[in-house]
Amino acid sequence: MDTPITIKSAVVSFAIDDVTVNLIDTPGHPDFIAEVERVLGVLDGVVLVVSAVEGVQSQTRVLMRALKRLRIPALVLVNKVDRVGADCERVLAEIRHKLTAATVAMTRVRGEGTRSAVVTPHADNDAGFRSRLVEVLAGHDDGLLAEYLDEEARLSPRRLDEALAAQTKQALVYPVLCGSAITGAGVDVLMAGIAYLLPAAAGDPDCPLSGSVFKIERGPSGDRIAYVRVFSGRLHVRDRVRFGRDGEARVTRIAVFDRGTVVHGRSVSAGEIAKVWGLAEIQIGDGIGDAPGRAMHREFPPPTLESVVVPFNPDDRQRLRVALAQLAEQDTLINVRQDDERREISVSLYGEVQKEVIQATLLREYDVEVEFRETTTIHIERPTGTGEAVQVLHAKTKTNVTGKSSPSSSNPFLATLGLRIEPSPAGSAK
Repeated sequence: MDTPITIKSAVVSFAIDDVTVNLIDTPGHPDFIAEVERVLGVLDGVVLVVSAVEGVQSQTRVLMRALKRLRIPALVLVNKVDRVGADCERVLAEIRHKLTAATVAMTRVRGEGTRSAVVTPHADNDAGFRSRLVEVLAGHDDGLLAEYLDEEARLSPRRLDEALAAQTKQALVYPVLCGSAITGAGVDVLMAGIAYLLPAAAGDPDCPLSGSVFKIERGPSGDRIAYVRVFSGRLHVRDRVRFGRDGEARVTRIAVFDRGTVVHGRSVSAGEIAKVWGLAEIQIGDGIGDAPGRAMHREFPPPTLESVVVPFNPDDRQRLRVALAQLAEQDTLINVRQDDERREISVSLYGEVQKEVIQATLLREYDVEVEFRETTTIHIERPTGTGEAVQVLHAKTKTNVTGKSSPSSSNPFLATLGLRIEPSPAGSAK
């Protein structure tokens, strides 16, 4: 199946002047929200992309809430200004109303809705831009507010730029830029914004090793490859490294993302992202090294749909089970479940598109052709409160000389049955 949407996170590294940027591109489709969740813990900053035509979607609001909770700095890019129907002013109003009021429009667009659309940054002497910028920044900076009230003209463009950069890096303000990924309009302004407004990693390569795994994939020979963000220290080939709670293994191979390519080398250092081989038992979300890394928190709800997977060839049942287990390593929310009584295998899903992708992946990578039965909603019944009951079992009996019982005396073998039911915490597996 060919699909025009991103379904897996991809990594690339490039330079903006003297700043190295490690870009993790994640899917925007709601069926693949798990891919986004896995990378949240390794990000220094985010570019949240919104369509200039469709505007703020329900998925955009979910992502923005997660960024706010985690206090991850972000720029908002209103993309596709070249498409018919593009309306940046309308989308900017939606962003302020549905996402956050702490926004500053950094660019203006001429000729939007056409392939000749041009994006330029607002000039420092633009009165409307300056007024909005001061209004947003002063809400978080009493010193800036005092300077503004004392003598507005004394607020230099440099002072405002520095305040904007500082507050963006603290996730207090969210600059909004417009552009087109197809025509390149506004890309230069976005690149400058990434380098200046988003924070750079401050990892020390001389400190103890600390990193986190945000993606797992299988190589052509079936070996497990871990995508690792290194926060501090260095990891070398042949190092024996700790991971997870009690895992330990020797690194056999390292490839670092560097300026658009993947380069095999002897080590990976703080601030870099690498593919690491040899950690056969490692899982998504595991920290590596002796220093504590960033914990991976559940930010989005688990899948609410489920479907039974059936191989066209019954002899492929075992191969299907193995293939789905490997896919579950890469997507921990797939949650493969086997019903031994019915001899059925079910997977958890976010939507129909995800089902199509799993089907295509099984055929392409594992040569297992499958079909999915009708998707059903995962239904869980929970008690609304706590209840308990005690039942004492007894009967009057009498044993006579013949060994038979009569109901005239108490049974010496009394029994008591007690039962207590209470709900488990929401989201638990119990």
